[in-house]
Amino acid sequence: MRTAVLVWLQGAAAPVRPLARYTTGTVVHYLAPTLLVAVVAMAVFVLRKQEPLRRLLRITGHVGPVVVPRLLAFSTFIAGTILLFSGATPAVRGRLRWVADFLPLPVIEVSHLFGSLAGAALLILARGLQRRLDAAYHLTVALLAAGVLFSLLKAFDYEEAIILSAMLVALVASRRYFYRRASLVRERFTPAWIAAILLVVLGSIALGLISYGTPVIRGDLFWNFSVHAQGPRFLRATTGVLAMLVMVAAARLLRPARPLEGLPTEAELEAIRPLVEASPVAAAHLVSLGDKSLLVNEDRTGFVMYGVAGRSWVSMGDPVATADRIPALVLRFIRMADQHGGWPVFYEVARQHVHLYLDLGFGVVKLGEEGRVPLDDFTLEGPERRNLRRTSREMVRAGCTFEMLAPGCVEEVLPTLRQISDAWLATKRTREKRFSLGFFDERYVRRYPVAVARRSGQIVGFANVWPSGCKEELQVDLMRSSPEAPPGLMRWVLTETMLWGREQGYRWFNLGMAPLSGVQASTMAPWWNQLAVALYGHGGRFYNFQGVRDFKEWFRPVWEPKYLASPPGALRPVIVANIASLIAGGLEGVVRR
Repeated sequence: MRTAVLVWLQGAAAPVRPLARYTTGTVVHYLAPTLLVAVVAMAVFVLRKQEPLRRLLRITGHVGPVVVPRLLAFSTFIAGTILLFSGATPAVRGRLRWVADFLPLPVIEVSHLFGSLAGAALLILARGLQRRLDAAYHLTVALLAAGVLFSLLKAFDYEEAIILSAMLVALVASRRYFYRRASLVRERFTPAWIAAILLVVLGSIALGLISYGTPVIRGDLFWNFSVHAQGPRFLRATTGVLAMLVMVAAARLLRPARPLEGLPTEAELEAIRPLVEASPVAAAHLVSLGDKSLLVNEDRTGFVMYGVAGRSWVSMGDPVATADRIPALVLRFIRMADQHGGWPVFYEVARQHVHLYLDLGFGVVKLGEEGRVPLDDFTLEGPERRNLRRTSREMVRAGCTFEMLAPGCVEEVLPTLRQISDAWLATKRTREKRFSLGFFDERYVRRYPVAVARRSGQIVGFANVWPSGCKEELQVDLMRSSPEAPPGLMRWVLTETMLWGREQGYRWFNLGMAPLSGVQASTMAPWWNQLAVALYGHGGRFYNFQGVRDFKEWFRPVWEPKYLASPPGALRPVIVANIASLIAGGLEGVVRR
């Protein structure tokens, strides 16, 4: 049966071989010289008409970074196709014999094999060029130069060498467009790219079978080395190409998980501590957790704290800096994310900076509202505070006392605070969050004042306190209570902390954000608003959005919106999932509490 199939294939391919040779000859003798003439004419135009070209470049200055990498990626893919198809078709008559007179057989064999391997590698690298990766650029330059050499050594295909040289010159002249330092190994290939690569490889195999006939696949011909044994030479090159593609696929499947970005050392955190303590935003103290990377400007007057999940590079809030230095830090963070092939994202940005992100082309959506209580006139008097007064009286009757511990006094109660925190997590059946929320870490807790509630002398609840610069605001992060704490204890701790803050001269008390609060929906609203309203009203099974808002309403805060600034379009669901992964401490934390 196998013999019959091979005989049928050989008979079917026989009439096609002359056509294949004719097509190959046409491409080599007519298309290549035409392309050479076009390249020379373009070079003459560039040399003689430089001023019009400069005007064109000025007009298309913003288009070039988008269009040029795509064009060069396409030309690189074509170069890989040329090398593969050249290795699958017979050499031009007479040239191979002429080359054999000057070069030994091993050089011809190696040039043919490595020419095909270079072609397959160029197909893969074209994707990296489209993504503007510098590693792909350097490898492509090297492989195009090698392809020129292999084309001349294997059968003096000077037309092919000229085409590859023109592509090489265009690539070298466009170096500035390839600046991203993302990993080439981790670059994702879309189904369309995979299909295109496989189509070219299968096409080269089919072209070789048509050119040489199906008997070329006989195993005994694989090791046939002679100047005119072009069929076995094609078979060896095809085997090498397929082996290389299998190894690349296996390497991608077995590649290790992406390492975490470098986290700051204790010395680096201490170096920026004056910036944190001077910031009017209390949430700048989130950097002390040490779970976020840092981007510090050159004069060390501001920084961005960020995390990376997938391709999302997420800045936690606006840059920590004075208002005049925030735009430069935003631009620097965007450039850094872009150089690594990432998506720059700004999470929980303030209303006064929204225009900055809109001007840069970001899409901005509302995440929720942050509650801030003015402390200048905060008291427990008046009808609107009667619930807080009632809670305060209940805590006093239960034998509770309040104390604000200075950072130097926290060390001696840390074991007790740890026990309360662990018990609280176990009772709530949850795990520590990260990124936008604090987690219990002794190094972190001992940095700040801690508000503690005692009952009969024993600590039954605590909250660590962030003091902002210029006494602009106070904010609590961790709020933990023991199972023995009376109901309403943490509401009372917040009330007492606000009264303490007023005595210390602070202007505001920040209650943090109520997610999805204040997001409006209508028939004309975008899909994000529709989803946010649906989650706010019906998502209690996963998160008590309304309950968070109701709890903070006890203190009659002033609500201020918070936003997400990210690349617009279909990327937003992926970005939101990446942010959820950062906060939950990984994908496992997203699906588990």
